[in-house]
Amino acid sequence: MQYQLLLCIVLLPAISTIGQTPDAAWPFYGCDAGGGRYARLKQINDGNVSRLKLAWVYRTGELKTYEGTDKMEQAAFEATPIMIGGVLYFSTASSRVIAVNAADGKEKWVYDPHIDLHKGYSDMASRGVAAWPAGAAPRKIFIATLDGRLIALDAANGKPITFFGNDGVVDLKEGVGKDLAETSPPAIIGDLVIVGSSLGDNQRVDYPPGVVRAYDVQSGNLRWSWDPIAVHDPGDTAGKTWVGLNVGRTGGANAWSVISTDAERGLVFIPTTSPSPDYYGGQRKGKNLYANSIVALHAATGKMSWYFQVVHHDLWDADIAAQPMLITVTKDGKKIPAVAVGTKLGHIFVLDRVTGKSLFPVEERPVPASTIDGEEASPTQPFPVLPAPLGLQGFSVADAWGPTPAEKEEAVRRVEKLLNKGPFTPPSYQGSIMTPGNVGGIHWGGMCYDPVQELLITNINRVPAVIRMLPREQIRQQEKESEEILRAETGRQAGTPYIMKRNYLFKEDAGKGFVMQSRPPWGTLLAIDLHTGLKKWEVPLGYMMDLKQYPEAKSWGSINFGGAIVTGGNLVFVAATLDSHLRAFDKRTGALLWEYALPAGGQATPMTYSIGGKQYIVIAAGGHAKLKTPMGDYLMAFSL
Repeated sequence: MQYQLLLCIVLLPAISTIGQTPDAAWPFYGCDAGGGRYARLKQINDGNVSRLKLAWVYRTGELKTYEGTDKMEQAAFEATPIMIGGVLYFSTASSRVIAVNAADGKEKWVYDPHIDLHKGYSDMASRGVAAWPAGAAPRKIFIATLDGRLIALDAANGKPITFFGNDGVVDLKEGVGKDLAETSPPAIIGDLVIVGSSLGDNQRVDYPPGVVRAYDVQSGNLRWSWDPIAVHDPGDTAGKTWVGLNVGRTGGANAWSVISTDAERGLVFIPTTSPSPDYYGGQRKGKNLYANSIVALHAATGKMSWYFQVVHHDLWDADIAAQPMLITVTKDGKKIPAVAVGTKLGHIFVLDRVTGKSLFPVEERPVPASTIDGEEASPTQPFPVLPAPLGLQGFSVADAWGPTPAEKEEAVRRVEKLLNKGPFTPPSYQGSIMTPGNVGGIHWGGMCYDPVQELLITNINRVPAVIRMLPREQIRQQEKESEEILRAETGRQAGTPYIMKRNYLFKEDAGKGFVMQSRPPWGTLLAIDLHTGLKKWEVPLGYMMDLKQYPEAKSWGSINFGGAIVTGGNLVFVAATLDSHLRAFDKRTGALLWEYALPAGGQATPMTYSIGGKQYIVIAAGGHAKLKTPMGDYLMAFSL
């Protein structure tokens, strides 16, 4: 792990030219294999970032691939490139893989796996690729595709490596089922390539289990697999945490986010998600291990080292969406290897990387009981005392909001009809306000870490969700009687007595876009000092309403998807917001130092590197159809 981190922040042969900086790579999705997203580079810094200019633009041509399909209504360009040896490698929403020159953006090769764009996918995104050997001059580039294939490409020319799998391809659906998709880059450790899976787990009980698998990087042969649903292993006593006649049919608990690896300790860190279906657990009573957990596996065997469950018996779609972040924390004068786990519920658990024990106090606290027939919510949930939970941790009528008095009154009337009893309010028949909602708290954009000041930095959403559980036989009548229920997202939850309906505390207005019904800010950027566990600063992130009509919206923040990075130049770079800007903040204070209006939505995490003595900041700007940000096909690089 130490070697992998050095490749990210340390440096290739020094450049003697005055004003230039040594070359440095960004060899993993999160810069290092543990997702710290820290680069020691400081050519671009708090003193000169105002002079940052566009250096080059590459157009992927992605939008042309959607012609004749409905994918323009679903796609999102969420990729973060890797950079090794002067070449950027990245993927598009349709799982195309592209290599471009890191100095000027000139195309080197394109590989198209030709996924079927006429099929439906739960998410139309691909967040990146992985290179082997890990952190070294790459010989192979791996892509895990939206249609469930693991493909090995020659890093030099983008052609499939025929001796891997079947002509360069391993069918990940084999033995698992057609529901499997992949949206995150594979993980590489030693001679293994490791993948989880993405499952649309709201539609029925019997989704496949979210098996994690490791393949030989040379042959594509399966080396091991690990099933997160303990009841499937008769020899595992944790199977007792699954109770119900049909509990063996339950699936999910999959790892769709990014897997982290620690080569020095031979450990793989798996962020698991909710069992299927997300919002009703009457047929899977109990804590449901190892769903909603961070699980450390031995890379050589796939055997478990330890686990820590962040949510018991999930009823909130509370996946661990963020990559587990491998960091070093100073406690009682000692440097401790740790893993920081950020959750949609705004919780951050900082655990000893070797033992899984929390480095800060964690309390099991009573939470509200379920009122749904057949459901048994967990009576307690784990709460980190430090760092304190982030974002919205409750909601009342006093928190209802609108940009005009009439719209505020409309919001008040809506909130008055809904249930909220604080964190972990279960779904209800009348509709429950969930804070934070399933979009976070901390979402898939994840966190970053400055190891010099031991600052954990993350952007969060502050957008309540509204969840209803409707008896299956009443659904058509309810949809006839309520426009809100009719238009809400539907989780069929086949095999249960209930259908789930989900929407959020905002309304969509053709002229105004999203009109929020909860008080701002709706998105923030913040820093936590991990010496103490205390918040150091928090600022609104972006805006999402018309500044001409609402000038004060500049300080109201925005819904955001995509993460932040931190550099040795005292800077935090983040895009992610609905206003389509890339921004730089002072990492010490949160002060905004620079912003640039992108030509399309920047719902991705940026990255940085240095080549030829020049530091670049790169962001994918391709929009997010579900968030209605402008669509495009841009990869953009900035330099001084």
